[in-house]
Amino acid sequence: MTSKKFIVLIERDEDGQYIGSVPSIKGCHSYGETLDELMKNIEEAIEVNLEALKAEQKTISIPTFSGIQEIEVEV
Repeated sequence: MTSKKFIVLIERDEDGQYIGSVPSIKGCHSYGETLDELMKNIEEAIEVNLEALKAEQKTISIPTFSGIQEIEVEV
């Protein structure tokens, strides 16, 4: 079996929970009360999403990391 690396974007919500999303897999998100819990949960979410894509005979392309930018917008 081969392995692939995925970028996980991590944020914290107002309750302190960690929220992770995988940009290269549309709709792949998870959360955890700690970073360790989040990473365990997001790994499971990636595996489930990859299994579903495989069943649908779809593939994904994994982009290379380009950076993160922060932008300020008046609200």
